[in-house]
Amino acid sequence: MIEISGLRKTYRSRKRSVVAVDDVDLSVGEGEVYGVLGRSGAGKSTLLRCVNMLERPDAGTVSVGGVELTGLRRKQLRVARHGIGMIHQHFALLSSRTVAGNVAFALEVTGVPRGERRARVAELLELVGLGDRADAYPSQLSGGQKQRVGIARALAARPKVLLSDEATSALDPETTESILRLLLDLNRRLGLTILLITHEMTVVKRICTSAAVMRDGRFVESGRVADLLRGDSELARDLFPIDAPVSVPGATVLDVTVSGEDADRPLLAELARRFDVDVRILGGHVETLAATRAGRWRIALPDDSGEAADFLRKTGARVEVAS
Repeated sequence: MIEISGLRKTYRSRKRSVVAVDDVDLSVGEGEVYGVLGRSGAGKSTLLRCVNMLERPDAGTVSVGGVELTGLRRKQLRVARHGIGMIHQHFALLSSRTVAGNVAFALEVTGVPRGERRARVAELLELVGLGDRADAYPSQLSGGQKQRVGIARALAARPKVLLSDEATSALDPETTESILRLLLDLNRRLGLTILLITHEMTVVKRICTSAAVMRDGRFVESGRVADLLRGDSELARDLFPIDAPVSVPGATVLDVTVSGEDADRPLLAELARRFDVDVRILGGHVETLAATRAGRWRIALPDDSGEAADFLRKTGARVEVAS
């Protein structure tokens, strides 16, 4: 649904040039929820704005739904953008318009007749749980309600792709969870493809099926979350930080990462029975990541239990010596 190849964007001033996005490739499948994770200044927002051509890249191509946006003229691009919705960090609502008026605005600019607008707005407000707030103004809404209005507005033109620019970073944890549940529901009910940028690990953990870690304008790793968990992945370590000792006298300390059915398998109990070894669990946890169960443990095995560690590896678990 979204295909990016060789994307590069540089900002220039009289004194210097800053490469915000540096030779990025990205592929987001139809119906996927893809998260781009990185700190402030990593290039995430610039990348997102290049997807809908709010920023013109200096090099590379961007295709959405099989249409290469980088080759379109201005009028053609306006039409293509109808298939791309966007939600913003700070809501970007019109304070002089009601909730219904804010959602309707996206339909007015595309020339949708008034009667059709009214029906569509009512449908959207019910969809995001604000059917009883149509006549309220933004100043009368909570942060979570404002973001729901922003989501309804982004969906007005029935897009197939939704871009999310740090949509939960201004919200408290409870409200963040409600917005993430809404996005996941919309993804499943409407078949929406969602590309989101965030600096919050919770967002990736909660709803993303695929993710990329961005640093200094580049992707340092990317792929399906389930696959990254099984590899030597920075994302896996960040998703499952373990506050536990990395050395135990007379023992080998291992970090074990599992996903899928193995996450709920009594793997460590099986290990202890099969090899008659004492397994000390120093720390760890198991969670649900989007639709994938995954876990990471730090364990201590006696120094002479190399066979036991090999057994873990043969099950498909990622096993590393803790350091």
